Amino acid sequence: MSEFPDWLSEVLGAGLPAAGARAEVNGRSVVADGGILRAEEFVSDAQGQTRETFGFKWQKRETFEGSVAANMRRWLIEKYGDVPNAPWFAEHGEAPVLLDAGCGAALSSIELFGPVLDRIRFIGADVSPAVDVARDRFAERDYGGGFIQADLQQLPLPPESVDLIFSEGVLHHCDDTRAALTAVTRHLKPGGRILFYVYRKKGPIREFTDDHIRDQLQPMSPDAAWDAVMPLSKLGRILGELDIEIDVPEAIDVLEIPAGKINLQRLFYWHVFKAFYRPDMTLDEMNHINYDWYAPRNAHRHSEAEVRDWCAGLGLTIEHEKIEEAGITVIARKAVA
Repeated sequence: MSEFPDWLSEVLGAGLPAAGARAEVNGRSVVADGGILRAEEFVSDAQGQTRETFGFKWQKRETFEGSVAANMRRWLIEKYGDVPNAPWFAEHGEAPVLLDAGCGAALSSIELFGPVLDRIRFIGADVSPAVDVARDRFAERDYGGGFIQADLQQLPLPPESVDLIFSEGVLHHCDDTRAALTAVTRHLKPGGRILFYVYRKKGPIREFTDDHIRDQLQPMSPDAAWDAVMPLSKLGRILGELDIEIDVPEAIDVLEIPAGKINLQRLFYWHVFKAFYRPDMTLDEMNHINYDWYAPRNAHRHSEAEVRDWCAGLGLTIEHEKIEEAGITVIARKAVA
């Protein structure tokens, strides 16, 4: 009996190896291991560090399967809308092929696409061993899915083979965000849609502080980095619990700090350093979110002008765009030749 869903071979356009065996699939060397196709090559030291960081984070299931997951669903719907019930979603048929490009533990896919995961053909791909967690979480919910461990720029998928691509907060963790977007878009069918989110550039103090903290964490093991971020998370909790509002009397243009009333914790959060706070989350859950931001070496930030330019160059028509202080969310349709 195959380790993989019956439809995966058809999508890949290639036979799949037996458990423990190796094969060439669309020019990529892969091995079948634990129901996952694992690529045998990865790209760079930075991606290696990013792979280790996220593999560690997503193994800590207790830090994201409670309040974090519930908050994630709300946030995803705010950004993308109720995708399974969107009129455009039906255009892709009853069983579209959905590639989650950088699935991690499949937290975002389960929260956003949960109502249709029993019928769509889901492919979860991630550079890290978090893909094992995604496989397990799908199995626990009786969802079918195919899983690949590979760099997003080296996926063993044919060109124009998927109907939908979902890449939530992932492309900016690659060596080059635009190159990663270009690589995954290659697998999208004409008329297919890509949904993605990338980090947005912040003000100068926040940008400096973020890079400074990230540089400090690079020589550390994931465990040590987790512990190093914890005091910052504790400070964020204290600032949040103070629940103090201040009034910035005049815009500080040189630091990109606007005038007006703002909670003290949010002033620090948006303009000094990221110290996430929500009263319904545990300290470990908040630390999970801060670690996610600071630990990976690759964590590029972009402007909306950059993202629009990339989409135009790739023949992607932006149908939905949400610009927030944190990031840029896009739903775009690939041109039909």
